[in-house]
Amino acid sequence: QVQLVDSGGGLVQAGGSLRLSCAASGSTSQYRMGWFSQAPGKEREFVAYISRLAVTTYYADSVKGRFTISRDNAKNTVYLQMNTLNPEDTAVYYCAASARRISGVAPGEYDYWGQGTQVTVSS
Repeated sequence: QVQLVDSGGGLVQAGGSLRLSCAASGSTSQYRMGWFSQAPGKEREFVAYISRLAVTTYYADSVKGRFTISRDNAKNTVYLQMNTLNPEDTAVYYCAASARRISGVAPGEYDYWGQGTQVTVSS
C-alpha cells in the first residue's frame, strides 16, 4: 500500500507555469503513475501517465506539448510540469498509482490517489 500527497498547486496567470509534486510514503518504483484533473461539475479526466521506469509517457491531447510528467524513484516523487497554462486548465489535480499493468488513462485502473491540489489559472 502507498499513500500519496499532492502539492504545488496555486493561482497563476494565463501563460504561466506550475510544477506539481506527488510524494509517496514508500517506494514508487513498483507503481505506474498518472495525473488526472477534475473541474467543478465534471468527471475526473486523464492528463498524463508514466511507466514505472519512465520509459513510457503519454498525455491527453489537450496538454501535449505543454505538460511534462516525470518521476524520481530515488525520491519517491512524481512531477507534473505545467507550462503555458490557460483558464481551461483550472481544476483540482490528482496523482494516482497502480501496481498492475494498465492502460493508464482510466481512473478506475488506479488503486491509490492523492488528496488533490487546486490549480487556478486566471485570464
